[in-house]
Amino acid sequence: MKTEKINNKLYSVYDIKQDYKNVYYFLKENHFSENFISNLRKNKNFILVNDGIATTRTILKTGDTLKICSNPNAKTSIMQCIIPLDIVYEDDFYLIVNKLSGLACMPTQKHYTNNLAGAICNYMQSKDSDFTLRIINRLDKDTSGLILVAKNSIAQKEVKNFSKTYYAICCGLINEDLKINRPILTLRENGTNLQKRIISEKGQPAITHIHPIKTIKNNYTLLQINLQYGRTHQIRVHLSSIGHPLLGDQLYGEFSSQIEHSALVCKEISFFNPYIKKEMSFDIPFPKDFANLLQL
Repeated sequence: MKTEKINNKLYSVYDIKQDYKNVYYFLKENHFSENFISNLRKNKNFILVNDGIATTRTILKTGDTLKICSNPNAKTSIMQCIIPLDIVYEDDFYLIVNKLSGLACMPTQKHYTNNLAGAICNYMQSKDSDFTLRIINRLDKDTSGLILVAKNSIAQKEVKNFSKTYYAICCGLINEDLKINRPILTLRENGTNLQKRIISEKGQPAITHIHPIKTIKNNYTLLQINLQYGRTHQIRVHLSSIGHPLLGDQLYGEFSSQIEHSALVCKEISFFNPYIKKEMSFDIPFPKDFANLLQL
């Protein structure tokens, strides 16, 4: 993808290969959301055709050059947090961080001033004062591992072939590959999310692929896990539903003296970076407490 800085703003540049009724038709054909298009309309300089100010109603002809603001969205206004980030990779368009267990991804009532989102916004403030937060894959508070962040709206939209591989330690022995295909429902009471999920035919589709790697101390199994759909708590709910809850998962299993949180890490991610036209893969070491368990 081609980009250009104009008045300190990043623009994505498109060489038009065919006639379009107008810019709006181009944007819809290329799967831009209505929200993104609406934000483009808020500033007369966010759409340029052949370097002239344009609108979504401007006609596009073969050979035209269309430039659209890569980040027309409003700045993320959450409270910033001063927390060191373990940065695994960074370029002008993407940031990959290794999140520690115990750190919430987003602000909540319990974690309003101490969360990864606030830390990322604080880090990005000196690089882009209008930064809008776009986390591609969120992790539960107790889950550690790799998180991909897009630095602008188009970078978020253009992520392709994104995949995550988790590693977990479950209670009990699993000796063969499993495919768990069970819908997951969020429990609510008087319209309030109770932060717990259950298996229910009324829930959303969820598929978990499990590959056992090795037995640990004859009581636990190290698993490699890949998801379809990626529902909140999907791994935890699915493993608990087959009688093999995550070690240390107090919500769907029980307390463990061997680890203070669920033994789950997003260890590997990969995606196609459209700006360098390259598949990128990242793999981090196991967290120390997780690695210690593997030596049992």
